Amino acid sequence: MVNQKKSKVIEKGRLTELLDKLTQGYHLIAPVQAKDVSFRRVESGSEVTLDYINSVLSPKNAFFSQTETLFRFFRDDNRGFQIEPCVEADREQVIFGIRPCDARSLRLMDMVFNGQYRDSYYLDKREKTTLIGLACFEPDETCFCPTFGIDPASGEDVDILFSDIGDRYLVEASTEKGAALLDKFAGFFVEPRGDEEQLRKARKAGLARMKKLDVSAIADKMAPLYGGDYWDSIGLKCLGCGICTYLCPTCHCFDIGDVNLDEGGGRFRCWDSCMFPEFTLMASGENPRPNRKTRIQQRFFHKLKYFYDRNGELACVGCGRCIRYCPVNIDISQIIEEVASGKAGND
Repeated sequence: MVNQKKSKVIEKGRLTELLDKLTQGYHLIAPVQAKDVSFRRVESGSEVTLDYINSVLSPKNAFFSQTETLFRFFRDDNRGFQIEPCVEADREQVIFGIRPCDARSLRLMDMVFNGQYRDSYYLDKREKTTLIGLACFEPDETCFCPTFGIDPASGEDVDILFSDIGDRYLVEASTEKGAALLDKFAGFFVEPRGDEEQLRKARKAGLARMKKLDVSAIADKMAPLYGGDYWDSIGLKCLGCGICTYLCPTCHCFDIGDVNLDEGGGRFRCWDSCMFPEFTLMASGENPRPNRKTRIQQRFFHKLKYFYDRNGELACVGCGRCIRYCPVNIDISQIIEEVASGKAGND
């Protein structure tokens, strides 16, 4: 972190030009409007949209790819096998427009991929990435990130934060990496006029209405619910489609497989979901989570207890994606409220 935040301003009319410049030296990943808004690599600043609440998918894919080749293997002249590692992060990348909730999710992902076992594929991309956040002044109705101590207009988990204050953006560097990027592109920025902080405070006024739940003892309150009747009705509603896990910015389960060709092949990993029946299916045919009740229980216990017990943080950032897109309206914020209030144990 920098000792003191470095603040600059950029006029909105110059933003596309700045983004164009970034594409010349970095892989630029930014929100793009198609049918929905999604983060993807762009070649021009004109492709980028900032008129959105949040993307359907978080930028997690930029670090933990939905499908990625880990290494390739092939026969050599002696009919033995050679292994060729795959390194995707061949160039530094900038993620522009990430929301504070999604930026916080990367801090949680770091605990997984940089813990007891270091995942070089994730970490290499993480280390070569500069995060430029976009303050969130108009959150979605399903958002409840303040529950987890996240300020939707804060740059705590990014290198640089852009705050829309009308005809310009207030730009603040929170880390040395962010300050270095501002220095590198100094020609696009000017000194603040002096009214920026007042304008930002006015825009933040509406955030006071956001839902903030009490999760201070949620992990302890989850424990007595294990195996209980509370999960019966939720399990009956669940379709097992897995959309909650695929949209979640903190879910990180994966499967590994091999593709075999005549003279070689490759090993890949892809996202998996604890909501799928085969996720815990063993070669013997035994499945410790044989029904949707046990699988949905596992999902919420992992979010609200197991991850906390291991890492001291809850594995949710309140982005609201799983609430918005669940086809049967399973609502994690409602479950948190019921558990916190004790209603979940009064079936």
